[in-house]
Amino acid sequence: MSRESLRSIPSVDRVLNAIGECDLPRPIVVACIRDTLKELRRATHPHTHDDVVALVRENLEGLRRLRIQSVINGTGILVHTNLGRAPLGQLVVAAQNDVATHYCNLEYDLPTGKRGRRAAYLEHALAILCKAEAATVVNNNAAALVLILQHLCQGNRPQVVISRGELIQIGGGFRIPEILQTSGAELVEVGTTNKTSLEDYERAVGASTGMILKVHRSNFFMDGFVSSPTTEELAALAKRKRIPLVEDLGSGAIVGTDEHAQVEHEPTPAEVLRHGVQLVCFSGDKLLGGPQAGIIAGRKRFVSGLKRHPLYRALRCDKLILAGLQAIVELYLEGNAGYAQHDGIPVIAMLATPVEHLRSRAEALIETLECKTLDISIRETEAQIGGGALPRSSIPSIALDIKPRSESVKTFAEGLRNSMPAVIGYVSGKSLRIDLRTVFPFQDHQLIDLLRNSATRERQVKDA
Repeated sequence: MSRESLRSIPSVDRVLNAIGECDLPRPIVVACIRDTLKELRRATHPHTHDDVVALVRENLEGLRRLRIQSVINGTGILVHTNLGRAPLGQLVVAAQNDVATHYCNLEYDLPTGKRGRRAAYLEHALAILCKAEAATVVNNNAAALVLILQHLCQGNRPQVVISRGELIQIGGGFRIPEILQTSGAELVEVGTTNKTSLEDYERAVGASTGMILKVHRSNFFMDGFVSSPTTEELAALAKRKRIPLVEDLGSGAIVGTDEHAQVEHEPTPAEVLRHGVQLVCFSGDKLLGGPQAGIIAGRKRFVSGLKRHPLYRALRCDKLILAGLQAIVELYLEGNAGYAQHDGIPVIAMLATPVEHLRSRAEALIETLECKTLDISIRETEAQIGGGALPRSSIPSIALDIKPRSESVKTFAEGLRNSMPAVIGYVSGKSLRIDLRTVFPFQDHQLIDLLRNSATRERQVKDA
């Protein structure tokens, strides 16, 4: 760039004054301006002052959109990993807010006035909920599995026996084999991808075996020429060989999923423990409907050993997670998990919402909107559980089927994603669909306003 062009690039202060008020912290704004000016100085063509200011504003908007913020989930995926998994109900948030804004008895024993045990009440309640001898909590389910492996597969028993059909990949590219190997355990694969027999396990178990691991296929299913031993058969083998059987349930349904919707039954921790598993681990932020956590339940001697492991302290949860889980567990124990969509446990309430209710909401939305630049109709669709749970199941649902008249559906969907709050739907053919099963009823008025704004943009595009 020529010296004349360089002189045309304004100073940081001049751009800052031109931008005016901004809801981002000033150091972030200044850093963005400096980075943008540095980028322009490397450009081969000159820029006017207005070009510079416009580019800075565009970059600031890009930063603003990176903030963690609420969105309207119209995808029809209840436990959407990319959208924060399970939303929390107001009773759970209130419990977290109470301990967040005050001091709390996190490690203080109120009766004695001495140092107390972290999460003692929660662990007791979780054990009751899972029908286990004991339970504990770490910061996610992958951490729970690593901790179990670190504790059980050490010394002269470093091996973990697992079926090749259960060496799965979970979200974000994380693979079960890599998690197992990271823990220092020696992986002993048995059977084939589609068929593993009890004899395969029996031949693999030896003096170096620390545990047998069963991983629930919560994010996929296999059909056809497939077979594997039942949990009861593996439990009997583990008992004969005097080694622990551990099951990773992943999605962590506490109540029967088939009780709330016409979906397949997801095994619960209580069920697998009753079938002879010594330890079970599962996620707190999937079908349980709570904050991110890894829950471990089972035999007391194993849980006690896990809590004495040096790694346990590095993986433990903070007061907010513990308070949220405590409220969730109490809702389940009281039988109020799905009593109110926004107060109880939203995922459970979403599962149980009748299609007729969704249709009534859709009709009311369309009637209230009365939009002439968008063709909106009601579409029967299928919602998904998501979050690596119930891969074969879908739930009948209702979606708004929206066809923009003056712009492409891709551009229309992008505009809604960039609204405040963002609306996330999915494109089907020439329509954008917004599934109401995952849109909270209290968000309906926001959705109407945002669609009206998009309709205004449509008119402007058409008039231009």
